[in-house]
Amino acid sequence: MSKYALTVTCKSTRGIVAGISGFLAEQGCHITDSAQFDDAETGNFFMRISFSPEEDVAVSPDGLTETFGEIAKRFGMTYHFFSETERMKVIVMVSRFGHCLNDLLYRCRIGALPVEIVAVISNHMDYQKVVVNHDIPFHCIKVTKENKPQAERRIMEVVEETGAELVVLARYMQILSDEMCQKMSGRIINIHHSFLPSFKGANPYKQAFERGVKLIGATSHYVTADLDEGPIIEQDTVRVTHAQSPSDYVSLGRDVEAQVLARAIHAHIHRRVFLNGNKTVVFPASPGSYASERMG
Repeated sequence: MSKYALTVTCKSTRGIVAGISGFLAEQGCHITDSAQFDDAETGNFFMRISFSPEEDVAVSPDGLTETFGEIAKRFGMTYHFFSETERMKVIVMVSRFGHCLNDLLYRCRIGALPVEIVAVISNHMDYQKVVVNHDIPFHCIKVTKENKPQAERRIMEVVEETGAELVVLARYMQILSDEMCQKMSGRIINIHHSFLPSFKGANPYKQAFERGVKLIGATSHYVTADLDEGPIIEQDTVRVTHAQSPSDYVSLGRDVEAQVLARAIHAHIHRRVFLNGNKTVVFPASPGSYASERMG
């Protein structure tokens, strides 16, 4: 059975839901899941609907997009129809911490994260064999103060050559330029540790240990020109105690980083994330969207 979805953003007004549901009914489509949010503070309305056409009905995202134009114009909508079975093309960027990369490769292999990793880019050679063994192209692009503009141009060439729709910074330890952040706005996801209280600079886990922190965690967000301050997609924490060592903090931190990044990517590729100023609206996953094709 074909499965499609529609995402909508517009100013809140009367009749939006009726207009959308009525349109889908006229097209011979059955709504299987729906989520909406009306932001009283900004006056913005967000909606995501999953639907399937009846057996004797043939539809396509392009055809629906064209037919939906009149309704979208009436409400001033930004909208997008897409197939829920089509895998988004993703580039993963990594430096020397491989826990997030390895986790993403495994989830992708078993179908738990339905993406097509079209390339892995690194400024080091550490994970070349791992990546190549997964039949994924590996690009080592060295970055220095002197060659940074040229390196970023090469990165963007890989993005364009592969048709990647999303770039994931899986512990990529280089700061991207403002120009690249703006060009790829809403298409780059990062992961970093998050502490209560916050610690910056070298050895954050050691600093947290010395202060007796009881919660460590991770934050995944969209990349902007403001370092580590982009709109947040996903967060989580794990408890630590006085009996654990700085090395324990690091290991626990890596686990939660991998989980949080995977959940953020899952939300993005299913178009469950909507930018709302400096914040995001993140709808719950549709039924069945976490199911894996196989185990192991």
